[in-house]
Amino acid sequence: MLNNLTARLAKIVKTIRGEARLTEANVQEALREVRIALLEADVALPVVKHFIEQLRQAALGQEVIGSLTPGQALIGVVHRELTQLMGQANAGLNLAVTPPAVILMAGLQGSGKTTTVGKLSVFLKQQKKKVLVVSCDVYRPAAIEQLKTVAAQAGVDFFASHQDEKPAAIANQALEHARRHYCDVIIVDTAGRLAIDEPMMQEIAALHAQLQPAETLFVVDAMQGQDAVNVAHAFNQRLPLTGVVLTKLDGDSRGGAALSVLHVTGQPIKFVGTGEKLTGLEPFHPERMASRILGMGDILSLVEEAHKQVDLEQAQKLVHKVRKGKGFDLEDFKQQLQQMNKMGGMASLMDKLPAQLAGQINPAQLQDTKQLARIEGIINSMTQKERTSPELIKATRKRRIAAGAGVQVQEVNRLLKQFEQMQQMMKMMQGGNLRRMMGNMKGMLPGMR
Repeated sequence: MLNNLTARLAKIVKTIRGEARLTEANVQEALREVRIALLEADVALPVVKHFIEQLRQAALGQEVIGSLTPGQALIGVVHRELTQLMGQANAGLNLAVTPPAVILMAGLQGSGKTTTVGKLSVFLKQQKKKVLVVSCDVYRPAAIEQLKTVAAQAGVDFFASHQDEKPAAIANQALEHARRHYCDVIIVDTAGRLAIDEPMMQEIAALHAQLQPAETLFVVDAMQGQDAVNVAHAFNQRLPLTGVVLTKLDGDSRGGAALSVLHVTGQPIKFVGTGEKLTGLEPFHPERMASRILGMGDILSLVEEAHKQVDLEQAQKLVHKVRKGKGFDLEDFKQQLQQMNKMGGMASLMDKLPAQLAGQINPAQLQDTKQLARIEGIINSMTQKERTSPELIKATRKRRIAAGAGVQVQEVNRLLKQFEQMQQMMKMMQGGNLRRMMGNMKGMLPGMR
């Protein structure tokens, strides 16, 4: 995600030189780079103009403090302005109403709306909420069955509806059911279309008037860029939206939607969706997203995800082992792959790492979590001695391991290469390497010490 935008903005640090403060002369070229980066990221033109002007005003006269270069000082300003552009702080759900709180979901067909209903259900379930989901989509074949399947996977209640019923009647019955069964939240999935049309707008506006939802969330595909923002704007003119959910942010997203939504619609991004798993929904934090865009990673989100998904006792044993100088072996590697799979896979992990750290790893070798079972099979075919001393694994042993796991020798070689890369990452994240890297960022972000 956002790789091109991150690479473009990284050039800023190298382009500005000299002087103890930022001036019109030394930021002009950098602002041009920022403008090009934003346009290439498919940010709406009015947003680009507004952002560049705000950035110019904020940067001029900014003092270059301590050991920072002028380029690093400007990056600090860019970070603050990007955060401001995306909303300053996380805008959580407002469910402080008499239960059941209604969440109305809107969006075009194909935006990932039904899957998002499931992800949001899991998120609320983790907050100890009793959730009921219902589909008012009586047009798309199998839409109701799809939501039923998603609800079962999420482990939340599902209100059965039928295609021959009216959406208004379904919503009324579901709301009564939620009240009778003391549900905290009811999530209403509405019909999507391939494009905005008047009957669609009238139907969802009527549902909104009938349900008086606590939250009306618009689901948009981040890969659509400006188109996604324009659609959200059109909906917001007809429907009182309270927030936006950006889906597929882990895909080939250039970042334009994330940077444009608030300015164009006036509505904050509340969540971002990644991956196909129902755990792949994150509250949107503008400051953290700005850090990711600038290549500084999102360590806070990584830590939060780790607390939710990682076996802390197992992790502490590994830390203790490494500290005692016992090294990192293939058994540890297998356990770490299992933990990474819980956290969304290597691609999700690397997306949150600082660019300086992630750049040392070859993601092409590590991101395919579907190979986990095969990797476990290969490791399980090794002797205990081979797992603790991988350097013993030469040609003869490789052939035996491959035969035992039912794979080609090339796959054993690939696994050993992956293991070497993981060892490198473990070395980088211990001792003073990570501290030195974070020290280089000191002063560039507000609140860093």
